[in-house]
Amino acid sequence: MLSRRSFRFIPAALLLTATLVACAAPYTKPMSRDEVRIIDHQSPAWDSVRAHLPDPTVATAAQLETAADILRARRFVADAMDFYEHSIRRGGNQPILLNKLGISSMELRNIPAAKVYFQQALKLQKKNAESWNNLGAIEYLTGRYDAAISNYKKAIKFDKHSATYHSNLGTAYFEKKDYESARKEYEVALKIDPGMMQRHSSIGVTARMLSPEDHARFCYEMARLYAQRGDEDAMLHYLTMAIESGFDVLNNMTFDGALGKYRKDTRVLMLVKNAQEMRTKGTPVVAGAAAPPPLPPESAPKN
Repeated sequence: MLSRRSFRFIPAALLLTATLVACAAPYTKPMSRDEVRIIDHQSPAWDSVRAHLPDPTVATAAQLETAADILRARRFVADAMDFYEHSIRRGGNQPILLNKLGISSMELRNIPAAKVYFQQALKLQKKNAESWNNLGAIEYLTGRYDAAISNYKKAIKFDKHSATYHSNLGTAYFEKKDYESARKEYEVALKIDPGMMQRHSSIGVTARMLSPEDHARFCYEMARLYAQRGDEDAMLHYLTMAIESGFDVLNNMTFDGALGKYRKDTRVLMLVKNAQEMRTKGTPVVAGAAAPPPLPPESAPKN
């Protein structure tokens, strides 16, 4: 859900996936950066990585930022934060670096520190869409959905062409059970980036542990969206996940303007029949995807 233009997709979708999932775990006091660093330096890979790091006293801001990006990719997050700070001191782009420090803090599960970094970035650049999106992700993660919606809207105000921002906003609406607004934002996201749902199947939603009921409803809503777009393959994919999660699709399709015409479709009836037989036989039903389809950031988890 977080965004980071400098990294493109993997770094860009950070919050949407790994970071948010990790942060959704039961809260425990985060380790200090020094404590994390001590553990990280016990890795056999540390010596080889350290040998190639630039000297902070003579390296340029760009070199230091690149080194930090590599450290983050290698999972030496505490050291990455040190080098982002070195880059700032050498004149690097503060809003970008503060956003990266915030995302790194989230990886270390230090949510309060991450929020401060994003707020600092906004003080320097009030129209920074990335910072507003990241701050929205923080609010979303902590269950402050109205605040998250407000921040996502600000991100969109300053960058109307980001599919991620619209997807994240849709996910926040979904958490408030405002399904109509959620669908509208997902639709905008798909118009901007038609393939984002397939590429980022866990965006946004994985930021929080959805209940089975919410997961099933989310899949049904996505099926409605694809039905409206005329994409029957994607519609059936999400209907499958909704059905296997226990959602009563046939009853809900009765008066559904988008899906009603498929209520007696043999493909849908077969999906329902198969799911019923699996439950009757006591066979565990596994959804068609490891996580609910997207939202979307960096949902779950920006860029």
